[in-house]
Amino acid sequence: MSRYRGPRVRIIRRLGALPGLTNKTPQLKSSSINQSTSNKKISQYRIRLEEKQKLRFHYGITERQLLNYVRIARKAKGSTGEVLLQLLEMRLDNIIFRLGMAPTIPGARQLVNHRHILVNDRLVDIPSYRCKPQDFITIKDQQKSQTMISKNIDFYQKYKIPNHLTYNSLNKKGLVNQILDRESIDLKINELLVVEYYSRQA
Repeated sequence: MSRYRGPRVRIIRRLGALPGLTNKTPQLKSSSINQSTSNKKISQYRIRLEEKQKLRFHYGITERQLLNYVRIARKAKGSTGEVLLQLLEMRLDNIIFRLGMAPTIPGARQLVNHRHILVNDRLVDIPSYRCKPQDFITIKDQQKSQTMISKNIDFYQKYKIPNHLTYNSLNKKGLVNQILDRESIDLKINELLVVEYYSRQA
């Protein structure tokens, strides 16, 4: 299944707020419609499926990519769900979004694809590049790159940068301090249901 390119508001209306996908908020529908859907019994499969969809749409990854991350997380030490979230959070496109360099994760992916981003002074154009502690992220030394990202930073850094990252506005440099903990992830999701969804598919 390919990456979703359709209307983003339709997704957040169904799944709830996904800051990585869009910063728009859906208009509330009439209560009569909500009541009719709330009276229906929701299956356990649907609950697990929706949690999986939340993760996939928030981080903007394909079904195959998510399945690969689940497989890697299963082999790692520690809680599979937590390791899965850490793998997704340490993607370069997500780090750029978290630093406030882009308004959404698709926006951050575009910056990486268009070769505006350096990691440890080396150009990286792979959005799924896995960042490590002590990696520093800078903007390509070109007027176009600097102007575009400075605008985003001025606007989006009002949102709190998580503790595992720091941004030096003087040097325009982001730093990955450490692997983040579960509390730093501001996405309302039950990652164990996602792991369960894939274990049932296997």
